[in-house]
Amino acid sequence: MRRGTVVAVCGHESEGGRALRDLVDPRVSCVSGGRELLRRVRASRSRGEDVCVVPMTLGRDPELVADAARTLLGLTPEERAGTVLAEPFGTAEHLVGWLRAAASRVPEDRALLVTAPSGDPFVDADLFRIARLVRQYGRHPTVEVALTGGDPDPAEGVRRCRALGAERVVLLPAAWAVPRVPDAGHCEPGGPLLTAPATAGVLDARVDAAWHRYDRHGDDGLPRGLSAAHDHGHSHSHGPGGHDHGGHSHSHSHRHSHSHGHGAAGAAAPVLPSSRSLR
Repeated sequence: MRRGTVVAVCGHESEGGRALRDLVDPRVSCVSGGRELLRRVRASRSRGEDVCVVPMTLGRDPELVADAARTLLGLTPEERAGTVLAEPFGTAEHLVGWLRAAASRVPEDRALLVTAPSGDPFVDADLFRIARLVRQYGRHPTVEVALTGGDPDPAEGVRRCRALGAERVVLLPAAWAVPRVPDAGHCEPGGPLLTAPATAGVLDARVDAAWHRYDRHGDDGLPRGLSAAHDHGHSHSHGPGGHDHGGHSHSHSHRHSHSHGHGAAGAAAPVLPSSRSLR
């Protein structure tokens, strides 16, 4: 299986890649999207290196995947011939599993504050869904949400947990970026979400799968990447018939998380078991 150069394209979940510095191999190039991604890929291809681009979203930035695919369409046919776009590092369902694994290491008497950098209104709303699943299939009675740079912010999130009776609050990052502790007297950090070895394991799996699809089927990942954000945004349901608004048709897909487990372990196959990284 060929490896070539790995380029990690980063967004708001990792503060443009800054939060990944201690988690990925130094040989992995961490770049933002657009021109920086295009320059890095072209530089590697000019040296004859194969390139695999991995969108480093944890499931809260589908636009990062679509933007990467659109950027790679700007390559020449010769540059495209040795370039693949991997599936995103994680999905929202993976994120539920990773958060549940992290929560399992937190004492039961702590409140959990699921925290991530603010994105657009739709990914921020989805974080509340993710936190609800962590609470539903976990053992912590209090699980709240905070948005760095958004509302409620971490300080307000801690106040809410305290108002609900929590003596101590653990900030559980739902992003690569680890939030600053706003009140050291009553809260503590619970991150990073993934260790460096776990991050490397998932990243390797994404790269291997991307080259496998390319070598076996000629699939460079771009068509799939371009459609990554199609169900993101104003997609909602109106019941069996459905209808249009102002001439704009809305999709009617439903997403259901199957991240809950059964039995004592509580972690189902589609999400990260507590003892190993998801492949």
